[in-house]
This record gives sequence, structure tokens and C-alpha cells, in this order.
Amino acid sequence: MKATRFVIAACLAAVVAFAGATGLVSGAKSQMKDVKRNTEVVTDLAAPNPEFENFLLVGSDSREGIDPTESDFNVIGSAGDVGGQRSDTIMVLRHEKKTSTLSITSFPRDLWVRIGNGEKSNRINATYNLGAAMLVRTVTANFGIPIHHYIEVNFQGFKDLVNAIGGVTLCAPYQARDTHIGLWVRKGCNRLTGIGALRYARSRHYQQRIKGEWVLEGTGDIGRSARQREFITLMLRQAAKYAAANPFKAGDVIHAVTSTVTVDANLDMPSFLKSMRPAADGNIANFGLEVYQDTEAGMAVVKLGGNSKETLAFFAGVGPPPAGPSVPAG
Repeated sequence: MKATRFVIAACLAAVVAFAGATGLVSGAKSQMKDVKRNTEVVTDLAAPNPEFENFLLVGSDSREGIDPTESDFNVIGSAGDVGGQRSDTIMVLRHEKKTSTLSITSFPRDLWVRIGNGEKSNRINATYNLGAAMLVRTVTANFGIPIHHYIEVNFQGFKDLVNAIGGVTLCAPYQARDTHIGLWVRKGCNRLTGIGALRYARSRHYQQRIKGEWVLEGTGDIGRSARQREFITLMLRQAAKYAAANPFKAGDVIHAVTSTVTVDANLDMPSFLKSMRPAADGNIANFGLEVYQDTEAGMAVVKLGGNSKETLAFFAGVGPPPAGPSVPAG
């Protein structure tokens, strides 16, 4: 499978924050009723918890909805580029019901896990090929994290969502590039529209020009995960600004959601919109999982280490928040 991966599902938080920030939750109901529903995953979801709820945010590498006549078609790729379906981005978003606090963590796609109830092991991103329900089961079984709701967005959705909020401003300390996918970032602030944001989020060979030399970041998926979570925060803020300046364009944003999003059959979208309101101000705690590289079955994988137990315990609801948001990506 080609390395056409990026943060995507978590961007849904930014989009729904748009509607929440403008108070258009009730007006969004008619359009939100058309969101695709996954009934299979319901039996593996956790029972409601009075204190918090966890949303499993999944970025699917499906190319469904991509127009082959668009100029950026070769950047995104076609359905034929992917052998089987994979979950490119896997994140857990935690919402505290009493305080409305939001926290997020992510799992590297090459994380080595036991599949489902533990009969076999594989990289976590391969689990989705066995179905969304199996992915939910795997996350809960491996990390003890109860999943109350499931949200998935595909490739085209990411691009459409970024464009729907007018792009995202990224301020870079150095000039940066990834020649493998055509990414070029100027030093200073850059406005990234859909395809530019896609390249940034996909980058696994990120280089920065420091003191006249191109320096490879060298952290691969780990560094990419950190940039993805940073991008989420920037997108949340942009969604809030765009909402304030363009309150009557919520329909465009909501349409981008409904056409590319799949959620579990139990999720009440208006309630979810309300829970995302704090995210519109960028108020979301970002926790990374420390990992180390290893080899299993002849494959390069990563495994959990360092602060992972504290972070996982928090998202599982059996421990306090870690001392502070983690800088290393997970």
C-alpha cells in the first residue's frame, strides 16, 4: 500500500466546532440526518458513562468520491492504489461531560497490537480491513479504552473540509519540504488549502532548511503524528474565525461533513456539535504516546513505552490526566 496517509478523521472536530461556535446546532439537524450510519459497530461500543465519553476518530484511506479529472488526482490517488482498506489515522477524543473539557491522543498506524480478542497480531492500521467493529474491539482490548462513539472520514472529505473553512494558516519556523509528495512550505505563515493541507498531513519525509542545509526530521510516522495534532489545533481555531466572519456559510461546511462522514448509528449529531464548542476556541489538550521502533514478523513496527500507561489510563477513565500534554507524537 502506498504511503498516502494523513490526519483526517480528527478534522471533523474542527468542522462541527464551526456549527457549534455559531450556534447553528439546531439548523444543522436537517442536513445531519443524511450522515451515513454504521450499524455493525454498535454492539462493540461501550455503555454510556455519566462522567465522560470517548469518540474513536478514524481516517479511512478510501478514495471514494475522488474526481479523476481534478488536477490533484495523482496526489490523492485512486481506489486502485490501495490493496484493501486501511485506517490511516486513529485518534481518541475524550469529552468530559461536567466541564466540557476535550482531550485527544493518537495511535501510530504501525503500532503493533493484538487483533480483536487477541488471536493474532498485526499493525493497528490493518485492523480496519476487518471492519470498523473489529477496530473498536481492538482499541478497547489492547488499551482498556472504552469507545462510546465512532466517526470516520475519507480522503476527499479532508480536502473538502479544509476548503470549506477557507484553508488553514500554518506558521513555520523554517522553510520546509517533502520532495516525495511535492510539499513546499515557506518560512513564516502559509495559507494551506485542501491539497496543500493534504500534503502536509501526509508527509513522512519532512525536511527543514536550517542554517542553509536541508535537514531530515527523521522521525517518520512519529513526527508526522505530532504535526497532525498541531494541524488539528490550527484547524479548530480557523473554523472558529471563519464561523464568526461567515455565519451564513455553515451549510457549505455541513455539506462537506455529510457527504464524506460515517458515524455509529447511536450518535446524536446535534449533541455532538454542542460537545465540540470548546474546540472552536482551540481548547483541546493534546497527549502523545511515546513509542519505540521494533520488528515483528519481518515488519517495521512501533510499540508503546515511556508515558503511555498514564495517558492510556486517563483515556480509559481509571487515572488522572498526565502531568502535561506530551510533545512527542504517538
